[in-house]
Amino acid sequence: MQEHLNEELGKECSQRQAVQLHDSRFVRSVYLAAGFVALILAAAGVLLPILPTTPFVLLAAACFARSSKHFHEKLLAHRIAGPIIRDWVQYRSIRRQVKRWVYFLLALSFSSSILMMPTLWQKVMLGVLGIILAAFIWRIPVRDKETDA
Repeated sequence: MQEHLNEELGKECSQRQAVQLHDSRFVRSVYLAAGFVALILAAAGVLLPILPTTPFVLLAAACFARSSKHFHEKLLAHRIAGPIIRDWVQYRSIRRQVKRWVYFLLALSFSSSILMMPTLWQKVMLGVLGIILAAFIWRIPVRDKETDA
């Protein structure tokens, strides 16, 4: 029975991960452009504390899955982004270790940004945004590595 459930889960995950290119060449080009814009925003999110990185990487993966098999596979093969994308597609969750890194980098970037702000209202605004972002991240389901099967 357990083998049958694992087999069904594997089929479902591979179907979700399958690249389904759009029929229209124009729509594929729009998706491709949106994917690159999402990747640029994700790269900017690495440097800017308010702009999130992971949602833009996931958006880029979704756009590439509908526009370019080549770029979708390159993104899935990336050593950092690839496993996170696969976890999200297969399980709609992230690993505990990834979530801890997100919290650490969030605290580091927001605290350094708050220290650089000259006025109190800017510091408070960044603090509130950091708390909202942390609450959003807290709501994302966590999956332990041992529960992969």
